[in-house]
Order: sequence, then C-alpha cells, then structure tokens
Amino acid sequence: MKQKELKVLANKASNKILNTLENSSFSDFPFKHCVIDDFFDNSIAKKLLESFPPLEDEIWEKTNDKDIEVKYRTNFQSEFDVPDDLITAFRIFNSAPFLKAISKVFDIPKLLPDPFYTGGGLNVTEKGGLLDVHVDGNYHDASGLNRRINVILYLNPGWEDGWGGEFGLYNHDGTELIKKVEPIFNRLVVFDTHDKSFHGLPEPLNFPDGKNRKSIILYYYTKEARPSDQNIYNKPHSALWVKKNISDKKGNKSRDFF
Repeated sequence: MKQKELKVLANKASNKILNTLENSSFSDFPFKHCVIDDFFDNSIAKKLLESFPPLEDEIWEKTNDKDIEVKYRTNFQSEFDVPDDLITAFRIFNSAPFLKAISKVFDIPKLLPDPFYTGGGLNVTEKGGLLDVHVDGNYHDASGLNRRINVILYLNPGWEDGWGGEFGLYNHDGTELIKKVEPIFNRLVVFDTHDKSFHGLPEPLNFPDGKNRKSIILYYYTKEARPSDQNIYNKPHSALWVKKNISDKKGNKSRDFF
C-alpha cells in the first residue's frame, strides 16, 4: 500500500478513536475503555482475517496452562516477522496519528508503541481455550517503559451467543464481572491497563468445530510511571491471575527486571 493511502487510513482510524469522546463508545467504568465497531473498511478487515497463518506455522507459540491460559499467540520479535498482508494494520496501530488520538482520549501523554511486539501480535483461541481473569504485566524489559494501553481488534465473523469468548471487564479486585464485550468481527477495544483493570475470558470457549477466536493485540507504553492509585505493587511484575491469588503463574507477586 502506498504511503499516501496508508496516511489516509491512519487518519481515519485516529478519528474513530477521537469520536468516542462524543458518543457512547467510551466509558470509564470499571476502568477506561472504548468499543468501536466496523473499525476498518470491511475489505481490509476481511484481508486481515484471511492472512492469519495456519496454526501449524512455526510463528505460533501455544500456551497451555490449565485453568489459567490456553491459547496460541505469535512470537513476533519485530515488524519484519509480521506477514505482508497484515503489516498495514500494524503500521496504522503504531502510527503517530493513532497514538496521539489514544493519548487524548485516555489522557495519557507521550504514548509509545512496542517495536519488539512483546506479548503482542496475533492471538487464536480454540474451542475449550480460556484466559483467566488477570491484570497485565507492568514493565517492558527491553525498554524499561511502563505499560499503559491495550488495543484489541477482533476478527470473528458470524459470532453468536453461546460461542463464548466475550471480553470480560471486572471490578478493581477481579471478583465481579461488570461488563462483557462480544468479540465480533472488526470490533476494536482499547483499554487502560494497570493493576486494577482486571479482564479476561475465564470460561472455556464453545466455538463451533472448525472456528477459532481470532484477534490482533498491541500494547503501548510511557516513560512516565503509572499514577500511584493504579498500582497494587510498585515493583515489576508479570501478569497477575485471580486463580493464582493475584500472583503470576509461579506464585510470585513481582519479578526481576532486566
């Protein structure tokens, strides 16, 4: 795609983020988030879906931690690992107009993308897969930056009630489900990530045979630390899981920061 065309798409995407301040797409309960349907032009969204590599491809890593995290995600190390037909979306999500729009809507200045794609990229969850209620890790080892924003684009055409896989937003300690967001095709979710933004899909998926839950996920950071009222722990930590009593998969509340 030519640069001028890409700029048009980036500005269009950014305007959709900014428009959430003027409609019901944005909410600050239980934590700041917005939900935007038909985010990309339908032809672009279809191309993204069609470009997901098969799960047999070496680019995928499977996480199989029973009752905690059962899914596939890509092991991208940089944008050069992203398949050609997907790179347009990643460039838009990491563009200056898009970051500026999120910074304004979420009142988080000087957001930065992650060129290392740590934990980000493509996600696939098969029937029976799940993701326990949790908060995300707070620091980025390669840069020393603080994690602040998550962006998820869902790519699940024909999704129906009963399939499961809704994105759950929970209260400040992860004990009460406040809201469910259906993972429908071409729906974008952006949310403020911190030690009190518990989220997940803890119930095993019931997608029909031959269909998987697909999404693109990216994370954003700042040099500035999170506000103190968003912290449970002031030390670096990995994802903290409700079923692990708000600790990581090894039972730790913090981790070494390299």
